[in-house]
Amino acid sequence: VWRLREPTIPKRKPLAEQSSTPAPSCKAPILFRWDTTGVFHVLRYYPLGQIFYDPDNTQLIVEVAASQLGNVGGEPYWSWYGFTEHVEWCACFVSWCANQCGYLDAGILPKFCGCTDGVQWFQSRGQWAGNTITPVSGMIIFFDWDGNGVSDHTGIVEKSENGYIYTIEGNAADSCRKRQYIVGNSQIYGFGMPTY
Repeated sequence: VWRLREPTIPKRKPLAEQSSTPAPSCKAPILFRWDTTGVFHVLRYYPLGQIFYDPDNTQLIVEVAASQLGNVGGEPYWSWYGFTEHVEWCACFVSWCANQCGYLDAGILPKFCGCTDGVQWFQSRGQWAGNTITPVSGMIIFFDWDGNGVSDHTGIVEKSENGYIYTIEGNAADSCRKRQYIVGNSQIYGFGMPTY
């Protein structure tokens, strides 16, 4: 946040005390300084500094997730959730991204640290689709790696294109990564469909 400092304008001597030298210019430069006190407040309500925040923008959660690519260990996400040591953090990552967008407070997405809790939240609201659909950007993807009917991993759909689903996932080999899957992949459990 940039704030203006008061310009420093030289004071003039009373007319009786002025010499024959010309009066100093009244055009003083306006100096800027960086004010860090408002940064976190602004980012809380306008994620990634987006001044024209649009809560209907399904790309917003994708942009937040993409800004985290390359994070290893997930400490910002599981510690934000309240854990004091490393845990499986894919759901914490999705929840953290949702929080950065204001979606938790708005009830658009749940705060969850277990994949089954996320699945149940979407199913109980009728916002669930099986793995046969072609998802759209901003949907939450859930996986069942073991094929036992229980979700054990989650991420954010970046886009679908040419028969592939592109995702951004936390805790993918303990880091934030992009991945891709064929539409209808048997390891995809289903999709949460937020009402952005």
